[in-house]
Amino acid sequence: MLMPSIFRNDVFDNFFEDPFGSYGATDLMSTDIQDKDGAYEITMNIPGANKEDVQAELKDGYLTIHASVNAKRDDKDEKGHYIRRERYSGTGSRSFFVGDDVTEEDIKAKFEDGTLKMIIPKKEAKPAVETKRFISIEG
Repeated sequence: MLMPSIFRNDVFDNFFEDPFGSYGATDLMSTDIQDKDGAYEITMNIPGANKEDVQAELKDGYLTIHASVNAKRDDKDEKGHYIRRERYSGTGSRSFFVGDDVTEEDIKAKFEDGTLKMIIPKKEAKPAVETKRFISIEG
């Protein structure tokens, strides 16, 4: 059914938009991974975060990045009265399997202007050496 355009503009349209602007869940920790020569380059956007708010951990071959963001936005008129006052606090984490042979010393990380860049070298998995185990037979 076709409706006139007057019905598409609803008073509540802005009500259902993201109230946090760029701090929506889809923007927090959006990640790009590039396959470079001999390494992977991870670029992760963490808007509103400071270096102290970001932690990277390597455990059992998984690289996990934790981030927390605490944002406060105050809009006042010329008399100092609040027109709008919003606060946002959120945390997030992302995990990537980088291999059991990668160590903390191998990973290079830099945080600048809300963007975390990490270089993770590619390491060939060492083939497991097959050992024969014999079961003793009594009798």
